[in-house]
Amino acid sequence: MADSGRFVAADLPPIHLGGKEHIIQTGCGSVSVTVYGDQQKPPLITYPDLGLNHTSCFEGLFISPESASLLLNNFCIYHITPPGHESGAATISKDEPVLSVVDLCDQILVILNHFRLGSVMCMGAMAGAYILTLFSIKYSERVSGLILVSPICRAASWNEWFYNKFMSKLLQYCGMCDMFKELLNPRYFSKAGCEVPESEIVRACRKFLNERDSINVRRYLQALDRRHDMSKELETLECKSIIFVGDKSPFLDDALHMKTILGKRCSAFVEVHPCGSMVTEEQPHAMLIPLELFLKGFGFYRPCQFNDSPRSPLDSCCVDPSLLYPKQMGLKLRPIKTRVSPPQPRAKHS
Repeated sequence: MADSGRFVAADLPPIHLGGKEHIIQTGCGSVSVTVYGDQQKPPLITYPDLGLNHTSCFEGLFISPESASLLLNNFCIYHITPPGHESGAATISKDEPVLSVVDLCDQILVILNHFRLGSVMCMGAMAGAYILTLFSIKYSERVSGLILVSPICRAASWNEWFYNKFMSKLLQYCGMCDMFKELLNPRYFSKAGCEVPESEIVRACRKFLNERDSINVRRYLQALDRRHDMSKELETLECKSIIFVGDKSPFLDDALHMKTILGKRCSAFVEVHPCGSMVTEEQPHAMLIPLELFLKGFGFYRPCQFNDSPRSPLDSCCVDPSLLYPKQMGLKLRPIKTRVSPPQPRAKHS
């Protein structure tokens, strides 16, 4: 059974059961990387948000048969876990320096070199989206595309700075207490996800947080608190990206700001409602069609070779076409304007 208690082994695609954890030594400490699938396939790396790992941050997306046929049949997945966030992780020694977001970014390069990976597809959520975006700016030749979930791109505001300081003190003196978990709920989920009685997703997330080491989570929080505004750097971003964000996410403004700067390099901006930041857990089905269209631009597709294989959501034979309209899917799509060059006058022939 998965850690969250939501799924049993029989529900998982066969490839998902073959995950193997690797501990990679870097110049900034060790990092846990869990690999799923055939390493001969193109690589997709993931990076989760504060207090989470790949199971608690991305399982909702990867567990569905539709997503499995799209992602797991096209990619080998490399789930990178923030230092000290893996299951059963020991407390990071206080003698080790607190890593910056740049250090976390540089760790990714070491990981790619360890597995001898060239250009990779990246998927990050919130803080993980910030780190992977920073990585794609700093090492542009190593990133082919970005899948960003409720991304952060600016420095912490005064309100967030004060909020983070308060949470940091809670972790320092009270550990992974109930108050800290209550403060994290609005970061992850919409208000609908935090109603009483709690949803299954919220309960599962609480269980994950109970298993995290408070000192290690505090270190990740400190790194995020010291992040810089990457708005100017975004202008140099070369790869295509797709942005998913919940309409109730506290990072909606950042996502809109990022989309504006990226312009035509942002292939799609998908605002999902009602949903918080963790679209991958609250509304993973809303990601499938935009994600499939995005990946088709890179030559990836969802195979339907067998009768029992999940069909493509774009196959008109398997779904009611009206269900593909954004409102039916709970999506609010913002059109992206592109400039079209006016036709040139034809040269006159003598």
